Order: sequence, then C-alpha cells, then structure tokens
Amino acid sequence: MDAVPAVQALLPAGHARLRPDHLLQLLPRALLQRHVPAHMEPQLHPYPALCRYRYAYGDGAYSAAPAASAGGVAFGCGTDNGGDSYNSTGTVGLGRGSLSLVAQLGVGKFSYCLTDFFNTSLGSPVLFGSLAELAASGGAAVQSTPLLQSPQIPSRYYVSLEGISLGDTRLPIPNQTFALRADGTGGMIVDSGTIFTILVESAFRVVANHVAEVLGQPAVNATSLDNPCFPAPAGERQLPAMPDMVLHFAGGADMTLHRDNYMSFDEEDSSFCLNIAGATSTSTSVLGNFQQQNIQMLFDITVGQMSFVPTDCSKL
Repeated sequence: MDAVPAVQALLPAGHARLRPDHLLQLLPRALLQRHVPAHMEPQLHPYPALCRYRYAYGDGAYSAAPAASAGGVAFGCGTDNGGDSYNSTGTVGLGRGSLSLVAQLGVGKFSYCLTDFFNTSLGSPVLFGSLAELAASGGAAVQSTPLLQSPQIPSRYYVSLEGISLGDTRLPIPNQTFALRADGTGGMIVDSGTIFTILVESAFRVVANHVAEVLGQPAVNATSLDNPCFPAPAGERQLPAMPDMVLHFAGGADMTLHRDNYMSFDEEDSSFCLNIAGATSTSTSVLGNFQQQNIQMLFDITVGQMSFVPTDCSKL
C-alpha cells in the first residue's frame, strides 16, 4: 500500500517537494533513534550515481530518480514523475515489502486518518509504532477484522469482505464473491493510494442498481464499469439524502459509509455520482481512499489485524 494523499500531512507548510531530511525530521524521535544517535541530526547521503530506482503503479503513475538515504532509511528522491498525484507531494510506501517505510523503521503497526477528499487545505495524519492507537470517538466503537496475506503478492493488505448493505437492505451478493483464491486472484485489498473503491463486476452491478433505485433513475453510463453517474434534477446543486452503505468484514466488523463517503456531486455534468467502480470477475477488489475519509485506520502487522473507527480526522 502506498499512501499518496497522506504525504501532504508530513510536510511543513510551504514545502512544495518531499525531501528525505524533511520527512526524517518529522518522524518521532523514538523512531529516529533506531537509526540515528540522539546527538546527531538526520543527514541526506546520496548513493552512488549508478543506484537509481523506478517504481510504477497500476494506474500508470510512476516515479524515477537517483536513490538516497537519510538516517539509515532509504528514499527515492523523485525527479522524473508521471501520472496523477492529486495534490500530493510524494509517495510513502506503507506495504509489507522490505523497502516500505514501515519495514525500514522496524515498527509493527501504523495508522492514518484521511481528511475530507475535496478539502485540499487539510493534512491527513500518519502515525507509527506506539503512536498508532485508536480511540473510540463520539460513542463509536473500534472494530477489527483479520488481515490476510497472499503468497503471490505478499506486500498487500487483504481483508475478507463478506457482504454489503445499503440502508436496512443486505444486498444479494454471495458471501464468496470477494474471496481470496489460492491462485492469488480475487480478494479485497485496502489501499490508501487508490481513490475510488473497486468491486468485481457482479457485486458492482448489484450496488449500482440499488443506488439507482434509491435515486429513481438509471445511470447515464449504466453499461460501463466506470463509476456510475445519475442526472440531477434541474437546478439541483446538492446530493439528496441517501442511506448509509455498510461494508461487512469478517469477525463482525461493520464499516459504515455515510453518503459523502460513497457519493459526490459533479458540478460540470450536474450529476450525482457513485464513487465506486467495477472490475472483471478475476480482479482484486480495492477499498479506496474516498471511502476511508474520516475513518481512522490501524494496521497492526504484528498481530495481523486491521482496526478502524469513525473519526473527525481534521481534529487529530
């Protein structure tokens, strides 16, 4: 998992570029002391000129440049970057791979809390190690579900999604729809770098059709796997009232998505859009960052568990 939008929260105001020494200075001193003596300041040490990196993503985005290290932590100082960054200033790797920041810091858990998607003035906090704790907020209880791992792609954080509800209706989606298969296909991953949640086509069609029923009209792109949009009535500039959507995970953990966590208003086309897309039946489903707004997420790698709780992330 690569937390693209979360990096903004780690940068001091006014910094337009991510530099390893800036990031190191913002990490808790207890973590820095794992790599740098307390009396030393973090320093940037370029690797030899032949040591370069190139990292590409499924959506076509990429970053390439010379590599560097700071306080014993390896960084890529991206100078050749392409694709959409969506107001972020860099990418932090939070997966299970050996080069992720989590692995290099040697911490067993981390958490993040993504603020409102459309409010680019807000930063999103990322916490590591002992600082990564969840607290019940506004009477909401912390819920947890096991983390799964695929031998084919061991760096990803898989979870077991068992069903979806819209309002009081449990949608007719078979329990095994999101199962992780032995060959590595299927399953659902949690990814802070993917924007919209992606569901395999059979489940996507069910969700889209039920949202269409609530709105009382079909989507203009009903045959596509793109996120569906529905024409707004003339003069309407706001989303209508919508029931909560609930994602049912293994272990009895229910993630409630309020209207603004799965719908948005497209001013350009004057339409209501469901911010969930579809994918082929053998694809992996993805819980995207739009759906994770104002939900504090905790990944405890040591015990193999993902926990979450609704939170006003702007107040953390």
